[in-house]
Amino acid sequence: MTTEVAIHHRSAYHFDRSTVIMPHVVRLRPAPHCRTPISEYSLSVTPDKHFIHWQQDPFSNYSARLIFTKLADELVFDVNLKARLEPYNPFDFFVDEEAFEFPFRYEAELIKDVGPYLFISERGARLKAFVKSIGHDKQDTVNFLVQVNRRVHEEISHVHRMEHGVLTCEETLKSQSGSCRDSAWLLTQVLRHLGLVTRFVSGYQVLLKETTSAEGASPVLEDRVDLHAWVEVFVPGAGWIGLDPSAGLMAAENYIPLACTPNPESAAPIDGKTTISDTHFEYYSTVIRL
Repeated sequence: MTTEVAIHHRSAYHFDRSTVIMPHVVRLRPAPHCRTPISEYSLSVTPDKHFIHWQQDPFSNYSARLIFTKLADELVFDVNLKARLEPYNPFDFFVDEEAFEFPFRYEAELIKDVGPYLFISERGARLKAFVKSIGHDKQDTVNFLVQVNRRVHEEISHVHRMEHGVLTCEETLKSQSGSCRDSAWLLTQVLRHLGLVTRFVSGYQVLLKETTSAEGASPVLEDRVDLHAWVEVFVPGAGWIGLDPSAGLMAAENYIPLACTPNPESAAPIDGKTTISDTHFEYYSTVIRL
């Protein structure tokens, strides 16, 4: 059943003094390839004295570049959008014959185009052991991806972590826990070690109370939306396939991508600096059925 929802997301920084706000880049607009129809979108920024320029980054994500012209004691970003959650089967795609079974080889021309999405930046002992433990026998590619995603989900406990940045794969594997972005980065590196074109995704996840967050999990008790992170892997014929290791599921209509990049740093929802001050951070997001 199709459900139309209104989403409001606020990120606010309250300073204890008048503060210089340096240029910021905001990646809070649904990406061009988003499969969930977005009928309305707005981004409001406080303070009012600013210049805003919308652009697309090298990976085709929308980003707003903001220049602030006066000192301010707060910095607030309000996103409002309407989305139509039209159910679709995340397995409804075709895979080219040469990619039916894993492992497979990408065409040489494609590899030239997607170099950053194959780059391996971590080679720690725990990560290598994890990759080695994954079966490499010929098998159905889609089933293989589902199993690797489920493996990360089962071995890494999901926690809410407010600290800035992303843990290394070694840190995540050692603690056997991590935020959604930590698990997503781990899965990104695992799949690249396996020779798969993979990108990191930052976006919104909408959960309605009739659904469950994962098979066997407790029912969702109330409608909610939050910033989330997951992974997309490129399979010839199918295109980009979304995998959420935090939930152990494939991404469907309730996943709204905002930025898809080779690395988490370039997918950060808000990127910028201010002069030093004591800062109180306020964050909330709501979803209402229409």
